[in-house]
Amino acid sequence: MAKFFDVTAYGAVANGKDDNSKQFLRAWGDACQWNGNSVMIIPKGIYQLILFKHVDWLLVEGSGTVDGQGAAVWSRDDCKHNGRVCNPLPISMGFNFVKNSKIANLNMINSKSVHLKLYRSQQVMISGVKITAPENSPNTDGINIAESQDIKVQDCNIACGDDCVSMLNGNQNVEVFNVACGPGHGISVGSLGQSVGDGKSVGVTGLHVKNCTLRDIHMENADNPIIIDQHYCPSHSCNNQAQSSIQIKNVTFVNIWGQSSTPVAVNIQCSSKVPCSEFKLQNINLAYNGREGVAKSECLNVHGQSFGQEHPSGCF
Repeated sequence: MAKFFDVTAYGAVANGKDDNSKQFLRAWGDACQWNGNSVMIIPKGIYQLILFKHVDWLLVEGSGTVDGQGAAVWSRDDCKHNGRVCNPLPISMGFNFVKNSKIANLNMINSKSVHLKLYRSQQVMISGVKITAPENSPNTDGINIAESQDIKVQDCNIACGDDCVSMLNGNQNVEVFNVACGPGHGISVGSLGQSVGDGKSVGVTGLHVKNCTLRDIHMENADNPIIIDQHYCPSHSCNNQAQSSIQIKNVTFVNIWGQSSTPVAVNIQCSSKVPCSEFKLQNINLAYNGREGVAKSECLNVHGQSFGQEHPSGCF
């Protein structure tokens, strides 16, 4: 039978103002040292939290809400575009070096930046998580995964205004099932080619996405319905001479139709250092009805073929 460790018994105060980190850590320490099953209890209230590091066999679940209170600081996001130096905004909930664990049935809203991030973690399941932030909130990714392996994200509802689920450098065997996204930027693989701790650049392997719904970007007046951009620069401080060392290959876009809100409906910009290869566009029908002409496609450093319907015309 599990022993319960209630943070309020350690002096934690649920007023949303007091720093409860010491009380949480004492409860956590006692729970971890208990010789048997233990449960750390956080009663209903408003507390300040949360980063888990170097933990094995962790279960985090509950019916409460993790509120990042991001609206107070989102305007600071503009500083990266106007030359000012900014401190990174905090992540609502982080899991670093976590193994054999599960994150389930959480409700997260309005993070200052990323809502939930995994870093160098293994064998983690994220299930039944609901994430909500305004459509125009900046860089409020739902779930961000970096340098991790054997991760499952399933049965989640993410409407965060930015990337629903984003995969960064060094991920292996990530499965995304039954996830509803939007409004936001969908499911993304990006920021590859950046060096990890050993100085090497690594990509993403073994990514599987299925039975997912991309709401509000389901090619209904979507910006850039089909896009791969290895020249992406989120600020004005990028080195334009730097080229990605990650090659993208064996990619197929099939049976995609609807309306683009921008004239470039198909935009595939690859690295000149390692051009994209083995690309296929099959049965693409994307219209643009704006003032800038008709829908078009733009490609750079990509080799591939087009089949079936081609609207706009393929650029391989």
